[in-house]
Amino acid sequence: MTTTRTEGAGGGPGGLPAEVTSFVGRRHELGELKRLLGTAHVVTVIGAGGVGKTRLALRAAEEVRRSFPGGVQLVELAALGDPGLVTQAVGEALSVTLCSARPPLDALVERLRDRQTLIVLDNCEHILAACATLVDTLVRALPGLRVLATSRQALGIDGERIVELAPLPTPSPCGDRAVPPGESDAVRLFAERAAAVVPEFEVTGENEEVVAEICRRLDGVPLAIEMAAVRLRALSARQVLERLDDRFRLLTGGSRAALPRQRTLRALFEWSYELCTEQERLLWQRVSVFAGGLDLEAAEHVCAGDGIAPEEVLEIVAGLVDKSVLLRRECHGMVRYGLLDTVQQFGRELLAASGDEATLHRRHRDYYRKITSRAWAELFGAGQQAWVQRLRREHANLRKALDWSLREPGEAETGLAMTAELLYHWSGYHLSEGSGWFDRSLAAAKKPGEARAHALWAGAWMALLQDDHATACARLEEAAEIAGRLGLRVTLGYIAFLTGMTAVCAGDLETGMRGYEEAAAAHRAIGNPIGMALALNRLSMANAFLGRPVARDLGEECVALCDLYGEGWHRAYALLALAIDAWRRGDMRAAREMSDESLRYVTTAGDQIGMGINLELHAWLAAAEREYERAARLLGAVRTSWQAAGSRLGEFRYMSVCHDECAAATSEALGERGFRAETGRGAALTREEALAYAMRERAPAREATPHEGRIAPLTRRETEIARLVAEGLSNKDIAGRLTISQRTAEGHIEHILDKLGFKSRAQVAAWIMEQPDQRPGADGQVSEGRTPATRTI
Repeated sequence: MTTTRTEGAGGGPGGLPAEVTSFVGRRHELGELKRLLGTAHVVTVIGAGGVGKTRLALRAAEEVRRSFPGGVQLVELAALGDPGLVTQAVGEALSVTLCSARPPLDALVERLRDRQTLIVLDNCEHILAACATLVDTLVRALPGLRVLATSRQALGIDGERIVELAPLPTPSPCGDRAVPPGESDAVRLFAERAAAVVPEFEVTGENEEVVAEICRRLDGVPLAIEMAAVRLRALSARQVLERLDDRFRLLTGGSRAALPRQRTLRALFEWSYELCTEQERLLWQRVSVFAGGLDLEAAEHVCAGDGIAPEEVLEIVAGLVDKSVLLRRECHGMVRYGLLDTVQQFGRELLAASGDEATLHRRHRDYYRKITSRAWAELFGAGQQAWVQRLRREHANLRKALDWSLREPGEAETGLAMTAELLYHWSGYHLSEGSGWFDRSLAAAKKPGEARAHALWAGAWMALLQDDHATACARLEEAAEIAGRLGLRVTLGYIAFLTGMTAVCAGDLETGMRGYEEAAAAHRAIGNPIGMALALNRLSMANAFLGRPVARDLGEECVALCDLYGEGWHRAYALLALAIDAWRRGDMRAAREMSDESLRYVTTAGDQIGMGINLELHAWLAAAEREYERAARLLGAVRTSWQAAGSRLGEFRYMSVCHDECAAATSEALGERGFRAETGRGAALTREEALAYAMRERAPAREATPHEGRIAPLTRRETEIARLVAEGLSNKDIAGRLTISQRTAEGHIEHILDKLGFKSRAQVAAWIMEQPDQRPGADGQVSEGRTPATRTI
């Protein structure tokens, strides 16, 4: 294991997302990291919290992207508390469906095989052994894989190369001008962040020594420097320095065995905490109980009370965002708040010391208990997709609430109920993990009541999806005993459905259909629409496959029921059944239209089974119309879809005879070589491309549209300044033209040189002249802006 020690700059700013702050310095470290990624399979950036490991890794990954045609993917591990879920987390980030009887690691290896891929594993330190084992296994099996990890310590595996990231160099003390303040990356970082919060701020001859001393006292830790700069909203630079004097006296009471930078970082957080209002301190402690972020509603329900009124939460959250304690993130119109790992750990320690930790954990669990109950109750309706997306956003919090319930004495039955209510969440996106929760909760909560009966039939469904028929049958038998004794009619209806499903999975379609018929009658009698829709669409599908006219009546009844409630998922399956029926009857146009509508929905929902059957039908339609090349290509896309679905296709395996007939006819028409070539092309299609091809639409472009008003990799402001450099303007002239300080203009030009790898303004000017439509005066003013934040590189 080789370690490369680096000195210099960069940094994960205190409470600020790395992607929205300029990249200061780190030119040597960046170059070294890029060099190592070209030769080593595993490179780990290590260093103390707050020195900028993540930001450096993201920049390096972005700059070497073209060397990895298989993709560059970030896997964030900060919110992952269970080492056993590392493989699951990597698979989810890579869109690998780990929902089959196959070991998750095998599925991951298969997905990455023969691909030049770079995985960035961020924040490995708290699950180091699990990360090391996974990375070692993957790189041994996959010659084309590179892994870039960030951690507070090395993974410790053979062949690992280490880049140790030091804090920023600080200005030399007065009298020693070896590193003047104006040339210090630490001072540049402070000045940039200060100007962001106080636009008129700049480092001058009057304050440069004060700023230099702040940077020295903070040991050049970027996180500490940026949080100090943010305090200029309320204090002068000298006042900040004076407060730092007070705070750093606390270090003498710490352990002398601890690293100095670790002691300094802790002192900084204590100082930042004391600068918060009393209510902000309380909220900081309380939001630390969340995992993977939170929204405002969650903060109001979990964190209010005992000193914080619900109506005050918004302003307190805004204050913590302003102080860079909470990170604001917006996606698809939804705003969520997150904490950097070190900020969260600090809050958790304070919460534990306050004596309120158990109370907050219970509030957290109770809130997410209400979420799962509402999601289950409202799943069959117009809000279905909204609930599906919400549960996906809250996955880390749901995981934490379940874990607390199953660990806390007397709370296991609540955990069992939550596990069962998340059935569709588990079966759609987290089959392997969900199966583990069912095993754990059923073992912990044994009271033979309604909650256990619900969890038993839901757990039986999960077992069937993994081809574990023995477990499914045992759970259904116990569920039937409880339901019969307690008269649980809804549960008995689901048991009838799953008994039918068990028979179908075992290859006995006729017996299975009788189970579906019993379930439909039971749910119709008690007025349970979701159970009815399930049974109707399965009955319609089986009858359509068998060519029985009743399929049409059953499918239309299911569609009408779903339309009454505004439901989409069960409706998509009913449409699919009707499309198969139309294909059987020779009505190709109707079959295609209904299958297209079904395919759009299940693809948007991420339902691999629904997508696979729809693509199958499109292939059968193409073969029936003698479009054999198209049929072969669709069969290739089907193959990819079924591989992603794994053994979950068990209950629809009876349709394989249609697949085999289509493949045989297509292969005969094209010849074996032509058939293999076309199916190979289809198998290579992405999910979006397969959807577009099946529906005869143009596939979406893979290339991202350039951000308007900028030239990659420059921001819009940097593009504007680069054009002015090309016009021959001096730094002073540029500052006057844009109404900014000369030092700010100099800083922008330094950033431009860093990004482009140039050493002179003449190189920048020549580069600008080479860019299409970017010569001086080619367009109007380019307004200032930042590149959009992104967490997936």
